[in-house]
Amino acid sequence: MAFQKLKNALGFGTEQKALPLTDPDALALFGAVPTSSGLSIGPSNAMRVPAVACAVSLISETIGALPVKFYDRDSKEALADHPAYRLVHDEANEWTSAAELREKLTTDALLHGAGHAQVIRLNDGTPYELHRLEPGKVQPNFEADGEPFYLVSTENSQVRMSYRDVLRIEAFGGVSPVTLGREAIALALSFENHIGGIFANGGRPSGVIKAQKIMDVEAKKKVASSWFATHGGSKAGGTAILDEGMDYTPLSMTLADTQFSENRLEQIREIARAFNIPAAMLGELSRATWSNLEQLNRQFYDMTLKPWLTDWSWAYARCLLTPEERKAAFFEAVTDDLLTTDTAARAVALGQYRSMGVITANEGRAKLNLPPREGGDTLENPYTTTSKEQAA
Repeated sequence: MAFQKLKNALGFGTEQKALPLTDPDALALFGAVPTSSGLSIGPSNAMRVPAVACAVSLISETIGALPVKFYDRDSKEALADHPAYRLVHDEANEWTSAAELREKLTTDALLHGAGHAQVIRLNDGTPYELHRLEPGKVQPNFEADGEPFYLVSTENSQVRMSYRDVLRIEAFGGVSPVTLGREAIALALSFENHIGGIFANGGRPSGVIKAQKIMDVEAKKKVASSWFATHGGSKAGGTAILDEGMDYTPLSMTLADTQFSENRLEQIREIARAFNIPAAMLGELSRATWSNLEQLNRQFYDMTLKPWLTDWSWAYARCLLTPEERKAAFFEAVTDDLLTTDTAARAVALGQYRSMGVITANEGRAKLNLPPREGGDTLENPYTTTSKEQAA
């Protein structure tokens, strides 16, 4: 509970020892987590790393784009007349679509550890709208028996809300991948700063000017000032002429010395591991081949999306359904388009299901987003030329 941790850190209303604000745990309360490279990593500067921005957008936008439907457990028919169907499939409220809300809450979870939305209900308890809550304004807490509740900060006070009225999407362990992978992200930022500094000097490393005779402080300042004026910034790279036996020795390691390219690729892989996403999905294609690229979507679904989609299905069911309704119906994301990479293979699979009597023609057309046709609800094999009546 962030609010209680903050109180403990400042030493208010607690018997525990106050936490110094210089302690790393105290800095984490304010979204600044120090790293061994000296950089403090938070959601804002982490998104400056292209690999992090790519991972966050790929996961959140894909989850938002996948349609979610409400099904009957027995018939697997979509229950479009239920009030919850509109909230998960069409619009969360008048100004936010259901897909946009999923995208924003998933982004909150990836950057802050959890995303929240308040369930707005009618007088009879029917869910009517879902409103996103800012990550810093929601404090999870627990009753003595373990039942969760939430303290939501408003303009004037804190409002206590039941777990049934707050839809919560949580990252693994309740900790964002940005926090878990802060060392890799900080190192990636350090690489960016390093290469930026080198190119700011015209690609020239820093160095030392050696003189054969002893110089006083003022003379050293004049030499340094003259050097920066004639060989610094946009003027770097020109021919230097040194008087009185002076010599220039570079100090910084070159990009080749530090294996810069290899290290940058490794940081992309580390960030991919933090977000549990295939590195090839972030543009790191050094180990990719044509054969394994065909399986990327399946790997992305199994490794990355499936836990998120399972969390979303349960979060929807917990807040939008009664216990009786949860026994009879369920929410599910439609992943057919994501997992369909070969049109020919899909056509063969539908044809085999049709000939086996697994699906009807209209069910197959529904998978292709085509309207039903008259007479398309039978399970007869269309590849046979005789029917039961003709055989009789």
